[in-house]
This record gives sequence, structure tokens and C-alpha cells, in this order.
Amino acid sequence: MSNEVFIKILLVTLTCFLFVYLMVPLVKKIAEYVGAMDIPNKRKVHKVPIPRLGGLAIFAGFLFGYMVFCKNNYLMNSILIGSFIIIITGMIDDIKPLDAKVKLLGQAIAASVVVFYGNILLSSISAFGIYINFGLLAYPITILFILAFINCMNLIDGLDGLAAGISSIFFLTVGSIAIFKSSQGLDFILCFIMLGSCLGFLKYNSHPASIFMGDTGSMFLGFIISIIALLGFKNVTMTSIIIPFAIIAIPFLDTIFAIIRRYLKNESITKPDKFHIHHQLLNMKFSHRKTVFIICFIDALFAITSIIYVLIDRQLGYLLYGILMLLVLAFVLKTNVVVEHKKNIFDKIKKIKKILN
Repeated sequence: MSNEVFIKILLVTLTCFLFVYLMVPLVKKIAEYVGAMDIPNKRKVHKVPIPRLGGLAIFAGFLFGYMVFCKNNYLMNSILIGSFIIIITGMIDDIKPLDAKVKLLGQAIAASVVVFYGNILLSSISAFGIYINFGLLAYPITILFILAFINCMNLIDGLDGLAAGISSIFFLTVGSIAIFKSSQGLDFILCFIMLGSCLGFLKYNSHPASIFMGDTGSMFLGFIISIIALLGFKNVTMTSIIIPFAIIAIPFLDTIFAIIRRYLKNESITKPDKFHIHHQLLNMKFSHRKTVFIICFIDALFAITSIIYVLIDRQLGYLLYGILMLLVLAFVLKTNVVVEHKKNIFDKIKKIKKILN
């Protein structure tokens, strides 16, 4: 990496970091004024009302970074328009919760803008010597791809600093891969704009958080992550397109587990509950900070494995992915992430005896 590239990365990241850091206090006042407050309930972890419009500060950092460091073209215009739609949807939801279908509609419209106007498409894929051109199916497939990332990040945003921390890992990882591949396209610059913006917000969002990003932030982060993934990994092999999902493995797996869990219980997949991965770690008596650290650490291991897979040795990457997946599977079998385990009858008898004694 040349000194010029290093200075550029440092300048972009620090500029956006400082801008968001200075913006958050203003956004907190706006959230309090419009009533965008997260009120505690039995499903929430926090105990006092907290402003939840923090994603607006992250978005402001993104806009500032765009104006200073990005070139204006139709591609960037489509990302901006889609982002505005996501932000407006999220802000309305943070002030007065929307029906899940209305929220999904807003997400789909935002995704459609970058797909049809920006022509950002997952148009083809190859695997095992077979090449598949999606043709017209590329449009709905890409929209579903974007929606998957938006909702993965939306679901994982349950603890202070968790969504911003995982997003930072993604942006740093993809940005690092771009550096080593000498690729300095739009995805490269967006990674470091968003990295600085997330780190600036984390100063206020780390436990105990004084502000939440809300759906405004989590949906926006998922949206930008999906765009960067499409810009950096489009028209590639099946294994390469899995890389973005691997980098945010925990949010992705947590979403899959939530869908399976709710399906098995005959519940709506949009129904909130307290069986997510972070809830299970809290139930194991880990503190709030340790729970966030554990999840981010495991996600960082997936990210490092992705770097090894892309830049160093694919076979070693496969091996490390396999080991990490086995660890996640062991955790799933031990906890209530997918299936709620009934307490052993002998444990119940012991508990009754203890009470009687």
C-alpha cells in the first residue's frame, strides 16, 4: 500500500469520524424533540427511555463523505435516492412504529431504485464449471439480496454497539481486501466513509449507550453493506458472492435461526422475541459488554477467514469456515436459538427438593 493510499484512507475515515462525533449530540436533541424514544419493555434490555434516531447521524456522515470524497454520477445518485427512502422509512418507524409490511415496502422501493436506475445488479454467477446468466431474473434476485442484508442488520441491532461494531468489521474487511487487490473503486471509498461514520457513532452507542441508531440506522447500514457487496463482488463465482454474507456471518445466521424458530412455533417471522443469539449469551450470565465483545469477536474471526480465503489460501479458508460453523452449530444445539429446550425432569426434581429442604 502506497503512502498516498494510506493518507487517503486516514483522511476519509478521520473526517467522517469527527463529523459524526460532532453530529450525534444534535441528533439526540432532535430525537427527543420529535419523540423518537426507545421506551423499555419486557423484551428490551435497557431500563430508561433512550433516543433512537442515531442512524440519522451515521447517514449525515455518509452524505458529508459523499460530498467531499465521491464523484457525482448516476450510480451514486441511485445510492443516494435509495438511501433517502430507507432513512425516511426508518425515521417514521422510529417516531411511530410502522407495520412490518409497510416497512418492507419502503425497503423494496429503495432496493428497486439502485437496481433499475443505478443498474447495480447481481447479473450472473458461476460455480463448479457452470456459468449461469440470470437474465431478467437478475432484477428480483438483486432486490432480494439487498432486502436480506437490510433485515439481517435490522434484527441484530439488539444491544449497545452491536450493529455498529459488526458493520465496522464489514467495512474494514472489504476495504482491506480492496487495498490488497489494488481496487479503488466506489466500493473502496464507501467502505472508509462508512467505517469512520460508524466509529464516530460508536463513541455514544457503546454500553451504556446514550443513543440508539434505531431502524433508521440498522436498515441504512444493511442497505449500504449490500450495495458495497454488489459493487465489489458482482459477476463472480458462487463462492465469492458468499464472502459478504460470511463477513457478517452472525447477523446472517441469527436471521436464519429466527425464521426457522418462528416457523416451528407457527409464529409470524416478523414477530419479535428474546431468543436471538445475543439474548442467549445474556441468559448465560455474560455481561452486556462481554456479550457484544463475544459476538463481534466471532464475526471478526469470520472476517479474517474471508481475507484468508480471498487473498491467501482457499483451502485453508474452507477449513477455517468449517471450524467456525461447527462452533456456531454447537452453540445453537446448546441454547434456545432455534428450539426452546425443556428443562430436564431431574433438574426440576432437584429444584423441588432444594425448595422443600
